[in-house]
Amino acid sequence: MSGPCSYDRPRRIRRGAALTLIFATVLATGVATGTWGERAEGAVEASAPRPAAAAAPKGGTADRAAVERAAAQAMADGKSGSQAAADVVSRSGDRWSTIYTPGEFKDFQQQLDGSYVGVGLWVRQAGGGRIQVSRVAPGSPAARAGIAIGDRLRAINGRTTRGRPVTQIVSRLRGDDRRPAEGVGTPVELALAHGSHRWTVTLRRVLLRTQNVTVDRLAGRHGPTRIKVAAFTQGTGEAVRRAVRQAAPRSGLLLDLRGNTGGLVTESVAAASAFLDGGLVATYDVRGSQRALYAEPGGNTRIPLVVLVDGGTMSAGELLAGALQDRGRAIVVGSPTFGKGSVQMPSRLADGSVAELTVGHYRTPAGRAVDGRGITPDLVAGRGAEKRARTVLSGLGTGM
Repeated sequence: MSGPCSYDRPRRIRRGAALTLIFATVLATGVATGTWGERAEGAVEASAPRPAAAAAPKGGTADRAAVERAAAQAMADGKSGSQAAADVVSRSGDRWSTIYTPGEFKDFQQQLDGSYVGVGLWVRQAGGGRIQVSRVAPGSPAARAGIAIGDRLRAINGRTTRGRPVTQIVSRLRGDDRRPAEGVGTPVELALAHGSHRWTVTLRRVLLRTQNVTVDRLAGRHGPTRIKVAAFTQGTGEAVRRAVRQAAPRSGLLLDLRGNTGGLVTESVAAASAFLDGGLVATYDVRGSQRALYAEPGGNTRIPLVVLVDGGTMSAGELLAGALQDRGRAIVVGSPTFGKGSVQMPSRLADGSVAELTVGHYRTPAGRAVDGRGITPDLVAGRGAEKRARTVLSGLGTGM
């Protein structure tokens, strides 16, 4: 197994003989503290950090040979090879490398393909450490049970949600902290509340499709088109290109990458191809060997474009924002992005688990390093960033 990828918990998918690069997420700090906001069951990210990884110092790089030796020796001693490998990664201080069991890796591949096991809920933290439903997938078990936006999620299978990180709650909904036998068709008991009314419902998990690209028109028929991309799973690039083709030529586009959790870099490059007429999207290195990623020719280079980013914009989202900024194709508005720009390479260990180890970093077309730095917007704006972005669009001749 070989080929570069970038993520923090995941990542490479094989399509025929081709290796798919992945740049994604895992908020070693944000996950641990629960500071990140809304999360969906199908989000392309780690479901929960391993305590050792969350506490590991920054700056190290795990050595592949040492990881493989540790796994092989542990198995020879009748111990867990994946656990021994994870211990080596933790001691290295490399917070982006990780070890997956075969089941964990298979589950992540499923998420990158745009599907997940769950009940169809998005949740966020509310005041007082409470967990609140922020969205419900239409037609999902949660929707059929009458769960609605604003309902409070009090407990999952009898375990309180109060004060717990959002990512941990999502993990419980999906069953990622489950026994191996759990998955599609397994029950999950939810304790909910709305105002003074409290009730309990048992749902069964199903296989759901993610909707990572949503499109709407702002300010009515003549306003700009907003394309919101939550993550780069299979088909995201084509969905973005379709949205661009259908947008009114003079209305302008807001490409909203706020909170984008990363995903397949091939899909990020495909999305870049919607706005560029070929050319460089990013460069990356794998153990000193330089590689490059290029957009396909034929993208719409005329429609005015503003990109919205924030501190939750990660990895493949940063790659896209940086490319459009460096190529002079878009004005970037918002707050500095997360700064995940390292490249991992997967390899299969002796016990069937998968090691994702850092081997290099990627750069924007202008040669800017992203890892640990992020993308700095052309116009820094916190609250009201979308309003500022629309003002910028109006100045680009959109006719607003």
